[in-house]
Amino acid sequence: MDQYLSFALLCLTSFFTLMNPLGIMPVFMSMTASLSPVERRNTAKRAVIVAFITLIAFAFSGQLLFKFFGISVDSFRMVGGIIFFMMGYDMLQARLSKVKLSKSAAKKEYISDISITPLAIPMICGPGAITNSIVLMADSETPIQKAILIGSIILVLLTTFLVLWGSSPISKWLGETGNKVMMRLMGLIVMVIAVEFFFSGLKPILLDILSEASQR
Repeated sequence: MDQYLSFALLCLTSFFTLMNPLGIMPVFMSMTASLSPVERRNTAKRAVIVAFITLIAFAFSGQLLFKFFGISVDSFRMVGGIIFFMMGYDMLQARLSKVKLSKSAAKKEYISDISITPLAIPMICGPGAITNSIVLMADSETPIQKAILIGSIILVLLTTFLVLWGSSPISKWLGETGNKVMMRLMGLIVMVIAVEFFFSGLKPILLDILSEASQR
């Protein structure tokens, strides 16, 4: 029993730290400032569902997929950094909510776009969370541990959804000017995070290249 309890605690704390719902909330508020509360809720729900499917898919087949395509976690982290940087630059220019939100069809497309990338991937379900799901699934020796892992992912994602949904009153209180200011501030922060993402992936790759070069 203690073994399962400690494993559950490990799963919950690691996923909560890596997904960081409270850290995502300001960025989510900035990106959905022009949306209604219902549209904001639908965006959060779609992002959480996509993140869940992605995590479960990688948990059960991640190692096989990475080996098959020759993809490393570090490469995934670098791509995530590039996506983050592009998104952060648009936020800094306050370009995430333009005229394209005026039509209902375009608004649905916008919700679909941002809920998948960058909200679901790589913000909620980033390289760290994906790697964590692969490693913990490999460490799960019994069906109970696998169930605990899946349950932990669901619980953390549900918490993430509630945090993002609860951002609607805050966004309304800030108003249009406050949301634009926050968007620019968050854009700067996201660009900094993007640089950290990129170089944390680039460093191990460069070290491997230098190590191979020195052995020749």
